Amino acid sequence: MKHTGLIVIDLQNDYLPDGKLPLTGIEAAASNAASIIADARARSIPVFHVRHESVDADAPLFAAGSPGAQIQTCVAPAGDEPVIIKRHINAFRETDLKHQLDQHGIEEVVVIGAMSHMCVDACVRAAVDMGYPATVVHDACATLDLEFNGVTTPAAQVHAAMMAAFEFGYCAVTSTQAYLAAS
Repeated sequence: MKHTGLIVIDLQNDYLPDGKLPLTGIEAAASNAASIIADARARSIPVFHVRHESVDADAPLFAAGSPGAQIQTCVAPAGDEPVIIKRHINAFRETDLKHQLDQHGIEEVVVIGAMSHMCVDACVRAAVDMGYPATVVHDACATLDLEFNGVTTPAAQVHAAMMAAFEFGYCAVTSTQAYLAAS
């Protein structure tokens, strides 16, 4: 069995219902994420928290030092769990995430968090491209409705399309219940 690491992407306060960019289903996703994190801690699986932070104090999201940029309490880091600060969509870009994974001997990753169609997508694809087999726990991720060219796509469909694309060619996709039952 390969040495696994859990990557928790951007479960930050700005995504909560009272935040600057509320995501559909974020509270349920964060609750599932908390269960997965608790399981990882119980099994001594390293947990890597990723937090997006904007450098501009007046940034529309995740302004440095703002309450919205903080990781949600229910999934907050514990002990010496690393927190990787990122400024780009891809958690590997200009961060030490790969170094952290390699330092911990990680050979495969489980990814949870937000947003399914952006930062989760970028992290999963980069991880796989770097040689880390990945699993996404779909109901521990959240996104929002998207609009393009006058067409609004509901969050559930955005999320389903991302998970289908992952499962089609990039990684395993599972539910919280199935993931925890297999551990």
